[in-house]
Amino acid sequence: MPRLAANITYLFTEHPFLDRFAAAAGHGFRAVEILVPYEHSSEDVTKRLAAHDLECALINMPYGETAGGHTGLGAIPGREAAFADDARRALDYAQAIGCGRIHALAGVPDEHADRAQCRAVFVENLRAMAVQAADSGVTILIEPLNTFDFPGYFLTHQDQAHAIAADVGQANVKVQMDFYHCQIMEGNLADKARRYMDGVGHIQIASVPGRVEPDAGEINYPYLLDLIDELGFDGWVGAEYIPQGVTAAGLGWAAPYGITV
Repeated sequence: MPRLAANITYLFTEHPFLDRFAAAAGHGFRAVEILVPYEHSSEDVTKRLAAHDLECALINMPYGETAGGHTGLGAIPGREAAFADDARRALDYAQAIGCGRIHALAGVPDEHADRAQCRAVFVENLRAMAVQAADSGVTILIEPLNTFDFPGYFLTHQDQAHAIAADVGQANVKVQMDFYHCQIMEGNLADKARRYMDGVGHIQIASVPGRVEPDAGEINYPYLLDLIDELGFDGWVGAEYIPQGVTAAGLGWAAPYGITV
């Protein structure tokens, strides 16, 4: 059965941030995702995780100050030193709270940037971060994002992401397969899951269109969640969607997977 993690940056926002851990655990989630936790001390987050017997399944690197908004610096030539600083900050924070996965964002290159150079920079940045992370058991994740929500984002397709991960050549670099973004950019989700699951380190879900609860829209999530079980995926599936109302009222989709309304 898929293991669901609540993205508490998006879910349970009717509560103050530090109270969302209790809310998630109260509905049966055993893990949470936090997009950018850095405004909260690692001590406070660790206490909440321990108090509610939760794992932090995922954090993002700091977003970086660059064109395109909160999109990171991984594939931005000339920003390698800033990426390294952000990587160290993310690794230190992940280790402090016991989080085993960090999403390293690629960023939005200048429209005139050489794409091959951007790719080479991303590969080298990821390799250096992965080497630093290896001793602590942290997996570095890269995620293709859709260009409707994130215009100009460097990493957009599954084949591109898996080729980059292969070129990095480190066992602790995997792809974060977000079915929401993949449906918008590529579709054919079952085929993508079958083709690439060996290289996937984390999965996220939301409806298309709307990025609301996964039981709305055009994606057949019961089928896909059964499929990833059949394919042997044993990681976390992040519920990263924007509730249409109070979070608890929209959790019916998750009842078959141990979550209570």
